[in-house]
Amino acid sequence: MNLGLDGKVALVTGASRGIGAAIAEGLAREGADLFVVARGRPDLEENATQLHAATDRKVVTWAADLRTTGAAAEVVREAMAVFGRLDILVNCAGDTPSKHFFDADDDDWLDAFGVKFHGTVRMCRSAWPHLRTSRGCIVNIAGNTARAGHAELAINGAVNSALLHLTKVLSDVGRREGVRVNAINPGRTATRRLDRALNRIAKEHAIDLQEAARRLLESSGIPRFCEPREIGWLAAFLASPCADFIQGAIVEIDGGETRAL
Repeated sequence: MNLGLDGKVALVTGASRGIGAAIAEGLAREGADLFVVARGRPDLEENATQLHAATDRKVVTWAADLRTTGAAAEVVREAMAVFGRLDILVNCAGDTPSKHFFDADDDDWLDAFGVKFHGTVRMCRSAWPHLRTSRGCIVNIAGNTARAGHAELAINGAVNSALLHLTKVLSDVGRREGVRVNAINPGRTATRRLDRALNRIAKEHAIDLQEAARRLLESSGIPRFCEPREIGWLAAFLASPCADFIQGAIVEIDGGETRAL
């Protein structure tokens, strides 16, 4: 399917690995040029080289810590200097800790909100004038932990809930100013976060990783884990003209695990 992204410019944060890298690939394979951002330069540059070779799209890297005041504005300024336009912003930066509420200290909370929430706020604010000019779009990557409270995922859920509210706020502005803003709520996805969870379960119950995966799937009520590329496909669709009338949507991609409204 041709999603009509040829010639578009996408800025993707958190693009060095996992879901962010998969989203960058999904956009590039649909014809978009990329400005990809992450804190870790080696993985980012390696992925960018491979992606350019596979798609022949222009992929420019930029290392930045979005917790830092001024970093988002610098990122957008550099992207505009390279490409002269911006059509798509995907906010995927931030790996929030999976900690029980009483095991998390102030620094855990401040760090998680700093990179994933405040970083997203700053990126949206900095990119907005350019997206308004191009009648572009924003896709925020949150998570299905936003929908229900879990003691072991207190920080993760709180940050994701805030991102969903931000998505609705910006979509309210965007419907008048020509910028589409939507969010994706990934569920249990085959990334390093899932690997850590499986290792923890295996250690706690003295079982192997295969049995840990089986138990987690059974308790979640889903048949398998999501693949990062599936989230990349969804993000590319939401960023495309094919989704032109989708505004303020929050799309779960979790195999049906979320049953709340």
